[in-house]
Amino acid sequence: MFPSAFPIWTPCGFALLERTPRGWLSPTDAYWRLWLARPELALVEESCPAEQALHASLMASPMRPVPAAELDAFEDADARANHHLFLAFRDAVVAAGSIEAAYAGFFKAGAISVPPLFLDLMVQAIVCNLLQDEPDAWQWRAAEMLFRRQRVSVQDGRVLSGDSEVLDLTHETGGLGSVGRLLMQSGASLPTVQMEVLGEDNAGRYMNSLAGVGRFNFLLDLTHEIQRELPHGLTLTMNRAQSGLKALAQVLEKWVRHFLGVGVQIQAESRIEDPAWRWHLGLDAEATQLLNDLYIGQTVPPERQQRLISLFKLRFDDPQHMRADVRGKPVYLGLAMTADGLLKLKPQNLLLNLPLSAPA
Repeated sequence: MFPSAFPIWTPCGFALLERTPRGWLSPTDAYWRLWLARPELALVEESCPAEQALHASLMASPMRPVPAAELDAFEDADARANHHLFLAFRDAVVAAGSIEAAYAGFFKAGAISVPPLFLDLMVQAIVCNLLQDEPDAWQWRAAEMLFRRQRVSVQDGRVLSGDSEVLDLTHETGGLGSVGRLLMQSGASLPTVQMEVLGEDNAGRYMNSLAGVGRFNFLLDLTHEIQRELPHGLTLTMNRAQSGLKALAQVLEKWVRHFLGVGVQIQAESRIEDPAWRWHLGLDAEATQLLNDLYIGQTVPPERQQRLISLFKLRFDDPQHMRADVRGKPVYLGLAMTADGLLKLKPQNLLLNLPLSAPA
């Protein structure tokens, strides 16, 4: 186990993992104890003797085998199912040898039987590993998009991405959970949770919030660079000092290098103007379908095109890492929201769909 240079998202258990010689993350007994303390597995007043006995045994020896008979003795079906899922997950990670190998293996296997929560916690820990010594707050905030669903909106010409769970909870309960919902139903006025756009004035506060209250209360500006038309047909491009799109591209570069061992450069683009367009992939389900339709020349209605948040151009540092039939060609990436403004980025798409010359 190792310390982090900056506060980290504590629920993912990053501080309880060890690095392998490759730099990937290996679980420890303390890591599995953290899982056993999660609400899905922790004991409650109604826990039966069989559940209590197994929980105590696993807390003492988190890696011990669990015969089916011990789970069959559980009185509560939900508790039994939760423990089945956890133990299968634990065994898969241990067999794979690292969090990263298990994560990639789950998707290569085809049908995913691992709960989305488990996958998101894995990505969260992997991101901590990638950014452990990174002082840039924008990269940390952009990295949230890899494991937290976002709600995207346009405000005063700015494209802003916020944590959908926090925004929805704030809208429904004032950010106070079930108590807030009851108060709102009674007509009481509640203080609103402050959502801030990440900027120079609050970047330090954001970094200090990563492990505590308000860690997902910051909006990320995903607005494209600003262009101004000048006389004589010239266009002046003004790069934004702190770009959420640039930060996301930097995180994705680290993600690809960490998993696949190849260097890539990723740059945000406003359009694709490439008659030799050969390869693309969506960073989410909406973008995947949109790019597929554009690639085959299908007409895409304007309202659907407006869901496209950004395009990216990916280039390999060494074209020899690419398949021969597309070697040297750019790979285009897409990022899009659903009709109701939701975005669930799928970082696994970069592991499964890049045109590599050899399997990673």
